[in-house]
Amino acid sequence: MSKYITTPIYYVNGEAHIGHAYTTFIADSMARYEKLKGEDTYFLTGTDEHGQKIEESAQKNDKPTQQFADEISAGFKNLWDDFEISYDKFIRTTDEEHKIGVQKAFEVMYNKGDIYKDFYEGHYCVSCETFFTETQLVDGEFCPDCGRSTNIIKEESYFFRLSKYEDALLKHYADNPDFIMPRSRANEVINFVKGGLRDLSVTRTSFTWGVKMPESIKDDKHVMYVWLDALLNYITALGYGKDEANMHYWPASVQFVGKDILRFHAIYWPAFLMSLDLPLPQHIGAHGWWTRDGEKMSKSKGNVVSPREVADAYGVENLRYFMLREVPFGQDGDFSQRAFIDRINSELSNDLGNLLNRIIGMSGKYSDFEIDSVDVLKYHTKEIDAMNTVLDSLDAYMENLQTHRYLEELWKLFSIGNKAIEEHAPWVKMKEGKRDEALATVALVANILAKASIMLSPVMPKTTSTIADALSFSIDHAGYRELIEDKKLLKLFNIKPVPPLFPRVEEPLMAEAPLAHPNVSEESSKTEDNSKKEEDNLIEIGQFFETSLKVGVVVEAEEVPKSKKLLKLQVDLGEERPRQVVAGIREFYTPESLLNTQVCVVANLKPAKLMGMISEGMLLAAKDEEGLCLVRPEKPKKAGTPIG
Repeated sequence: MSKYITTPIYYVNGEAHIGHAYTTFIADSMARYEKLKGEDTYFLTGTDEHGQKIEESAQKNDKPTQQFADEISAGFKNLWDDFEISYDKFIRTTDEEHKIGVQKAFEVMYNKGDIYKDFYEGHYCVSCETFFTETQLVDGEFCPDCGRSTNIIKEESYFFRLSKYEDALLKHYADNPDFIMPRSRANEVINFVKGGLRDLSVTRTSFTWGVKMPESIKDDKHVMYVWLDALLNYITALGYGKDEANMHYWPASVQFVGKDILRFHAIYWPAFLMSLDLPLPQHIGAHGWWTRDGEKMSKSKGNVVSPREVADAYGVENLRYFMLREVPFGQDGDFSQRAFIDRINSELSNDLGNLLNRIIGMSGKYSDFEIDSVDVLKYHTKEIDAMNTVLDSLDAYMENLQTHRYLEELWKLFSIGNKAIEEHAPWVKMKEGKRDEALATVALVANILAKASIMLSPVMPKTTSTIADALSFSIDHAGYRELIEDKKLLKLFNIKPVPPLFPRVEEPLMAEAPLAHPNVSEESSKTEDNSKKEEDNLIEIGQFFETSLKVGVVVEAEEVPKSKKLLKLQVDLGEERPRQVVAGIREFYTPESLLNTQVCVVANLKPAKLMGMISEGMLLAAKDEEGLCLVRPEKPKKAGTPIG
């Protein structure tokens, strides 16, 4: 069964912003997912280049309209190419093949009696390319969608009989409750249609930048109205009206749009298709808007997020993960560098990156980097069953466009892997001579990483390719069928050491957005940390929080020669490299007993020298007449988790 996935075609009156990137990332991930499963999939994106707004923008920039459209369209295409978006076709509405298909569709609808000529007089919003009635306007003048002033226009126009399809549309919504996704968006569309549909103006005579009329109609003063022209791109890209070479991909599986253009895609577009006797898309997926730090983005505020700037600072893969994980599909999302950094450090670096590093380290130490799955099922049936339960649940989330839930569920696999290491402690098994059990745990986690990487690959294709290379397997349909569908395990292989996948980010890598309320002085926002100290050695809460306490994992431990008290530890605090901590605990702990266990560390002490060795922190411990014991988390926590 073939799959057809589309983004909207982006309007070329400005550069790509973070909302465009979000739509494209979702569509790209969905297309990659379907191809991974072996589905014959076609993925379309492109640019919308006609209309009065483009003509006016070109004039303001003192450029010929075609040149202006070429430059902006190239900006979108270059960005998607740099981001390695896996589109099969990038369509432009100035393509000759598209114009031929639009003219053919107009001719079909005209000959069917669904298009007729009349005069139009009403309020028109140039920005939205939309006509409105008096009752729809705000204060009798302003566009209800964008808030800009409308113009009263009277001109000859060809009209599409939208009203004819009112009942058919309502029936389709009722018969196909998942036509509009998420379902919460459907009511606004249904109520609009129930309010009564007016026939739609589909041509204009007051400007020339558009698709000309079919020669058979002989009416050169008209150009086609932008929404008829633009919406038809989804079938002209497949060859409609020309060679129709790829029309077998129609109807579309899912067409992704922003919520601001849902009405056009859920009302006008299906009506046009009904008129052309073509099947309707299976799903229209409408996503929300993005704000920045809780504020609506605008050029005047200076807080517009450039996807290229973010990708240059943090990496495209991290941006893809953050946007698809951060917000439920259909809801508005907020771009916050702090939230972005938190997800990089906790989920990508700690959960995924550190798990791979631990497996590489243990396999190198225990088996010269060789990993064999021969004993995994013997010792780890419970973990394998839990892993398969997660893997079996993922497809439903992707089918329902719930990428955030897909990733949330997928991340449970890394929790299974980390928990298995803590529970089965391969370092203890090696010390006890139970080498087979220790190596089985290492192989278990390697298999978890492999299977998770396959399922993560639609979202993070380059990162997972690196993991696949390290684990000596391929991420493709054959790998998906073998490891996911058939639930097989990795064959004997040698793991390759790789640099850390996700270096920790300590500070924002981009300039922060301007303050929403810049008139608020810094003094007024300060807390009372500097209030007068109390007596009796009491400290203020602010002083306490000046101490940085973090959970760490001991990754190496050894005795200090010539010292009866000191151990030298390498402690992972979720940073780019482990910290060296020299601790006076040798009388109470052996190096082996500490390896891969968790400790609590004072992380912001100035480095000190003990017996000529640098110590970059201090372990928390309690000591009484019965001896010393380290302070540890009650339950395992991620390396670097703050304490306080």
